[in-house]
Parts: sequence; structure tokens; C-alpha cells
Amino acid sequence: MKFTDQLDRTILLPRSPQRIISLVPSQTELLVDLGLEERIVGVTKFCVHPSHLKKTKTIVGGTKNYRMEVIDSLKPDLILGNKEENDQKGIEELAKKYPVWMSDIYHLEDALEMIQRVGEITGTTESAIHICQRIKDSFFSKIPSRGSCIYLIWNNPMMAAGKNTFIDDLIRRAGFENLVTKNRYPELDLEEIQNSKPDYILLSSEPYPFKEKEVKSFQAIFPHSKILLVDGEMFSWYGSRLLKSASYFLDLDQAF
Repeated sequence: MKFTDQLDRTILLPRSPQRIISLVPSQTELLVDLGLEERIVGVTKFCVHPSHLKKTKTIVGGTKNYRMEVIDSLKPDLILGNKEENDQKGIEELAKKYPVWMSDIYHLEDALEMIQRVGEITGTTESAIHICQRIKDSFFSKIPSRGSCIYLIWNNPMMAAGKNTFIDDLIRRAGFENLVTKNRYPELDLEEIQNSKPDYILLSSEPYPFKEKEVKSFQAIFPHSKILLVDGEMFSWYGSRLLKSASYFLDLDQAF
């Protein structure tokens, strides 16, 4: 069987994969929701959903560094990766030995395509289509504009989600205007943020784990902006967790 991933790479599989390694937390959760938990043999230390998975599956490393000898011992017949989250050199090394299917996500539509393609490659197309339809339905009603924002993903140095990212698309769908016009994840200084005059500064729970203490310190520095802690998974996970994102965005009103 021949399959094409989102980097237009072709992989060949002799049969439906039975020993899957996922190097991407959001795609690991998707595999479980597709009913494939028994076929997962390896995950990363960041694959936290469902919570029991790290206790029942072999940890093959992180999303950037892989324990190659452990992966070899698991004899995977499919590895799932992502262009942004995974290390290119490591992926290229794995692809010499195993079928590696890569996702590349910038918009909700890319995520829906990934879900359906993973369904096709794993023989769970019907379940994948069902998940995609539920996600589409949940995002059907557009959330009214809430104002401008800067979405911070890191502190010291401050880094924000900019254009050409999946987070940027979800920021827009959550009703915000992203004031960061630079691509990807630029560093920002205090003056840049102050000059932007954002209505909101959104502090993400990941990859930097912003806490309540940062809300108070940022509020003191930016008294004219509303500082809000947000669940980073709802803005950046592009698998089946998207089933919860739209309702989470609606509920953000309660925090304003």
C-alpha cells in the first residue's frame, strides 16, 4: 500500500500497521481516539493524554531526541512524526529504516486532513471521518471579535506565536486578532509589547508553564492589557483534542 504524507513524501506499507510509534503528543492521543491503543508500542515522554499511556507503552525519548536502540527493539512498522515538533536529522535517520509518516500543520484544514490521512493509513477511516465532522461542527459558529492579543509561549526570553503557525489560526478562530506579524515564534521585548497595546496578553500553559504568579507580574507591567492564562493544548494540539477547543474558546468569556 502506498501513502503520501503532508510533506509529499511517499511511504510503502505491506499491510495495515500493527506496531506504531508516535513522536507527537497530539497525534498519540488521536491514535487512541481512533481505537488504536493496542497497536501503539512507543510514545514520547510528552505524550500525556491519555494519562495512563506512559505507564503502559515504551518511552522512546522526547520529541527532539530519540532513543534509537529502544525504537529498534520495538520493531515499528509505522512511525508518526511532525515537521515542526520533531528533529529533522533524527527523522531522516529513522526514515532509512522504517516507514515514517510526517504531518505539517498550519491551519485547521491541515489538521483535519492529517486526521483523515492517519485514519486511511491505519485502516480507521470511518472513525477519522467521524472525528473530523465533529470538529467541523464544533467550529461552525464563528466567535465574535474579542480584540487584539499577543500569545506568549515562553518567558525569559519572551517568545510569541506569530504568523505561519497553527496557533495563529486558532487565535483567530478564538476571536482574537494576533498583533504579532513576524513569522513563527519571534522573541519580543517589553517595549515591543507595550507599543503594540494589546487588549489581551495570553499566557500559554505550554511549552513554558505560565502560572498565576506570572499573571500578576505581567499585569503590573502591562496595566492596560488583560492578562489571561490559557490552556496551550487547546490552541496548539492538532489531533482529536480539537474536539474540545471550540467549546473552550467559548468558555473563555467567563475569564474576562
